[in-house]
Amino acid sequence: MEWLAKALRRIVPIFVLLSYFQPSAANAQYSQRVYVRDIPDRATFDSYSRVLGSDRYNKFIIDIQTDDIYFIDVNLFKIHADFVLGVLLKQPWTAENIRAYNKNYELKKPRFILGYITEHLKVNKITFSFWEGDKIDAAGIARVYKKLNSTFFKKNLIFRPDSPSQERVAVAVAKKNIRTITNHTLYKSAPYQAFNKGAAVGRLRVVKRGTAYEELIFEREDIVLLQESYPDISPVAGIMSAIFSTPLSHVNLRATGWGIPNSGFRKAKANYSKLDGKIVFYKVGDRSHTLRLATMSEIRDFEKNKKARRTVEIPQADLTTAAMPMLTHLKASQTITYGSKTANLGEIASRNLPKVRVPKGFGLPFFYYQKHIAENGLQAKIEALLSAPKFAIDIRWRKAELQKLRQAIAEAPIDPAVLDAVYKRTRLKLGSGGVFVRSSTNAEDLEGFNGAGLYDTVPNVRGKHAIGEAIKAVWASLWNFRAVEERSLFGIPQRAVYAGVLIQTGVNATAAGVLITTNLYNPEDTNSFTINAKSGLGIRVVEGTRVPEQIVFDTANKGTKIISRSDDKFMLVFDDKGGIQEVANPHRGVILTEERAARLAESVQSFEHLFPARHALDVEWLLEGELVWIVQARPYVGN
Repeated sequence: MEWLAKALRRIVPIFVLLSYFQPSAANAQYSQRVYVRDIPDRATFDSYSRVLGSDRYNKFIIDIQTDDIYFIDVNLFKIHADFVLGVLLKQPWTAENIRAYNKNYELKKPRFILGYITEHLKVNKITFSFWEGDKIDAAGIARVYKKLNSTFFKKNLIFRPDSPSQERVAVAVAKKNIRTITNHTLYKSAPYQAFNKGAAVGRLRVVKRGTAYEELIFEREDIVLLQESYPDISPVAGIMSAIFSTPLSHVNLRATGWGIPNSGFRKAKANYSKLDGKIVFYKVGDRSHTLRLATMSEIRDFEKNKKARRTVEIPQADLTTAAMPMLTHLKASQTITYGSKTANLGEIASRNLPKVRVPKGFGLPFFYYQKHIAENGLQAKIEALLSAPKFAIDIRWRKAELQKLRQAIAEAPIDPAVLDAVYKRTRLKLGSGGVFVRSSTNAEDLEGFNGAGLYDTVPNVRGKHAIGEAIKAVWASLWNFRAVEERSLFGIPQRAVYAGVLIQTGVNATAAGVLITTNLYNPEDTNSFTINAKSGLGIRVVEGTRVPEQIVFDTANKGTKIISRSDDKFMLVFDDKGGIQEVANPHRGVILTEERAARLAESVQSFEHLFPARHALDVEWLLEGELVWIVQARPYVGN
């Protein structure tokens, strides 16, 4: 059967292919009919639909020749093709029949219009829509609208465009007095968003509006209520945010990695401020949450069932190698010498893949970090800090002392010979432009420990002295408060961690973002990528301080489903003197056109096979005009 799957994959949408191997719908034990010609009431709609995440949906098919409509039972038929081929046309699953069926997604449809009805449970709206790759026009949408008005119990349904091309068609649809709504509007208007499901018991901490990021100090038993967006957070027991961001922000990635409940709720402060400082029970579900005083039995049960302390093993570091190889001469296996970020990117760059661009760069091994620590007498300072009794029990003292340690590392002089060698290599191999000085440690991108955003990157560094200062800043970031707290949570020995550095050609990106090789919004979709994007440099994508453009790209059918749009007035770009600056955004509008999304997805697919298949990939990318650059790849923590 494998040869058949491979042959069909070239011509059959993957979502169709998957259903081919499912048991026949005729064998399913359901009492209702497989379809109805109209849905006159709520009970019928509930019967023929199903809930996925926070939406209830049904699928319909209109026969253009007869004007008949079929509302199919989506509990029996996962996709339209199952019903069209198996019930209406009674045709076998052959390549020829599938090619003919797929023509119904073109502008001129030979026989059928294939659509969806979705009840968005969080915002109490019902919309009708089409697969994002469907080229249906305004006339076809108007025909569907009229047919639904005569057959569906809710009248004057709202049209929801799913793709950029459908958004353009929506302009003409609106002129026909048909209401439209975008996924962006739905996303922004939802009062609640589940980022990571789960339950916890802990002390509620309501963070006052205006609290500076540097002042955030939490105990691991805290359940925090955030009224503003922050770029990161130290380990806690649960998170509720009054401001929405994206599932791929550092804070939300943290919550996923920690396995804690995490949600967005716009009325959080108004509803729960009275519970500040109290022990609460917190549970996050797809469509709703619970936050209330915990009972004594819940507190006892939570303590009794608390997971044993997690331990992540890190490979023993190689501190003997002093070579500074280019990325094109590095492999993933060299993570013990150069750190995961450098080694993983080297694995990609060294393959010279035709559809993949990686900015030129070279790695500084752990050898130079340890040399800096030893030559400046800093090892004794590190040992004294880690051995101090207060280090394990006093979080405020720990944070203050870590700040002193970072300052000592950054202020200590770098070996002039090392800096000369680094600067010479930078000018010779990377040119005279600005470079990124990036962290690459042995305590990130590990099985069970992502470590995203724990360590620092210095952008657009220019000049010999600036490069030396940036390298020391990256070394010092090994002892960031957030990094130490998270390593401790996962049982990583603090004495076993080392910092490498990746020095890389700076790309003054017109857009940047993150791609995950899975559909975060629909776990049943096994063939799509989730992509976030912002104009300019990508720092604010993962900081989560603003909602980025979010799409889901179907890699088999090249379809783009819009989740949200970014409308930032400003963007980050290189400053000619070094560093970055904020400027007015001249690129407002769509960032990820379907053509750009397709090129990005093809680039990632070109190297996806280089990494273990058991995890989705978390990829950071840049756009320079229409050129796609890959700047990081690692396992996605949500898997």
